[in-house]
Amino acid sequence: MTMRNDIRETALYREAEAFYRNAQQPGSGQISDAAEIRVCPDGRYAAFSGTLVDKLEGTPPTRICKVDLASGDTRVLTFGPNTDRLPKYSPDGGHVAFLSDRAKKDDFQLYLLDPSSGAVQTTPRVEGWIEYLHWSPDGKRILLAAAGHGADISSGQGAVTSKQATADMPSWMPDVETGDESFRWRRAWVYELAANTMRRVHAPQLNIWEAVWYGNDAIAAVVSPGPGEGLWYTARLHRIDIHTGESREIYKPADQLGWPAASPSGQHLAVVEAICSDRWIVAGDLKLIDAESGMVQCIDTRGVDITYTEWRSDRHLLAAGHRGFETVVGLYDLARGSFTEEWVSRDVTSGGRYVTVSGFNESGDCALVGESFARAPEIALVRGGKYRTVRSFDVGSAEMAKAIAGAEAVTWKASDGLEIQGWLLKPTGKAPFPLIVNVHGGPIWHWRPMWLGRYAAVLLMLLKRGFAVLFPNPRGSAGRGQAFARRVFGDMGGAETTDHLSGIDHLVAQGVVDAQRLGIMGGSHGGFMTSWIIGQDSRFAAAVVVAPVTNWVSEHLISNLPYFCSIALGDRYTNADGMYFERSPIMHAQKVKTPTLNICGALDRSTPPSEAMQFHNALLENGVKSVLVMYPEEGHGVRKFPAIIDYTARAVGWFDEHISRGMTR
Repeated sequence: MTMRNDIRETALYREAEAFYRNAQQPGSGQISDAAEIRVCPDGRYAAFSGTLVDKLEGTPPTRICKVDLASGDTRVLTFGPNTDRLPKYSPDGGHVAFLSDRAKKDDFQLYLLDPSSGAVQTTPRVEGWIEYLHWSPDGKRILLAAAGHGADISSGQGAVTSKQATADMPSWMPDVETGDESFRWRRAWVYELAANTMRRVHAPQLNIWEAVWYGNDAIAAVVSPGPGEGLWYTARLHRIDIHTGESREIYKPADQLGWPAASPSGQHLAVVEAICSDRWIVAGDLKLIDAESGMVQCIDTRGVDITYTEWRSDRHLLAAGHRGFETVVGLYDLARGSFTEEWVSRDVTSGGRYVTVSGFNESGDCALVGESFARAPEIALVRGGKYRTVRSFDVGSAEMAKAIAGAEAVTWKASDGLEIQGWLLKPTGKAPFPLIVNVHGGPIWHWRPMWLGRYAAVLLMLLKRGFAVLFPNPRGSAGRGQAFARRVFGDMGGAETTDHLSGIDHLVAQGVVDAQRLGIMGGSHGGFMTSWIIGQDSRFAAAVVVAPVTNWVSEHLISNLPYFCSIALGDRYTNADGMYFERSPIMHAQKVKTPTLNICGALDRSTPPSEAMQFHNALLENGVKSVLVMYPEEGHGVRKFPAIIDYTARAVGWFDEHISRGMTR
């Protein structure tokens, strides 16, 4: 395929477009995806954010939907415009609070919905855009967390800067950064239901990253003394009185915090502590804090990295997470001091960054949006440890299932003897297969059986062409405990390189993979690793690098994550003989032989487009075939239509051109 600006008339583009039309069914009025499920208090219904695509443009919008958990009957309750999301029932079930940018795109505000009539009520607008909401235990108030217009979105959400209040200024007006932009702060607000009033929680010196109710008159919040993205890595847990703004520190962690949740009385607080690479992507140790004594207890969750917490009563805490290949839902009983696994599955997980669920009693029963590689998202119930599908949103996955002849959990030994896990998807046909190694981001994240119909047409089109796909979870991945996650810090691109290469060697030795037909791809940390590995090993015939770090010095000084760079490398950029230089892929470009397609978003704050540009230019200077593709409206990764179609066609075409020649179709 000729690499030009406009490829919309090519066969590959039309094939990718047809795939997404089949998976999303634009204009049909059908729900094609689901997220953010919440069960009503009586357990009869659940509200969720359902994806209904009108046309393949922009980010697919969602609507507030309602499903009968007995019959599976589903209704769409809101109709935008733009996006309606994050529905949450009030404790009495009489209201559903949700967020919407229907009044102004990207300016999410609070709305109230009558779940019976469908009537929607507006509420007073807050300064900034609302990220999430929580009902107070007594149902009289709603806690809202608002980010200032101009604040950065986390890397897991796209790492772009939200639209500033000055967006209506003339186009020639410069952007000015002073390091003291007050509009970037994240604040807490309280909505009073009876009075229909909104007021800000007075905590002027605290940037509130994540907050939950702590009883009815206080909140527990993950806070830092400023709004810079890097400050999240050293954030602490505070109690803040919503009336006076009085704040006191509850817990100072050694690592990062996420998913705080307080019991209804406010007596007990749960939080997850873990070493992390990205905000909102926290998987680790479950900590319980007693409100009176301040005692902190680390709970034995039987090896599960916790990613979700929800108190079902003052005694029972529902928690979910990952352990190796498994997705796990468990219940912690404070009176007994025991963690009981309610449901464990290798085959089914949930979408999103990690597993989330919604409980509806004290027995550990819950609802979730279940899925797997070829299994479209579905509303499901876990009751008595049994999984039951309530409503599937499969609107066109038949062709997808045909492309995957087999999905296997595989393990192998790294060069130092450490066991590494991963997932292998096989195409139809006879082995040995050509292989694409798909390197995950993070580094602290992991691959699990997530639905490929969402944004993974690249992989499905490659499977259809006879490629196998390996999803490695090297050291540093989530789901293997904190000691395993820490192995990558201070050694970025070190031993994890052999984790990937030894996985290929294992599959070649098994006769599954053709050693002469190998490709590699990855985004974010996976983009770094892809650009790094091809400078360390020449076995790959093609590479696709997405949103990479290729020069740790420029990444430190230009991105919004300088603190992460320093802890990830365990060094400082002023050390000319240190890790910032040694582990930068551009410093090894002269060793690369692999034709490389470099992909980036012009708006990316996490791994700025200059990272991909530098690697592209370094490859060209060293005589390596390289193409740079920059999407002007994308941030961290390619997330919007039709750019995702364009990216899919280019990536498949790249591997087709450099690996598929000579293959039997």
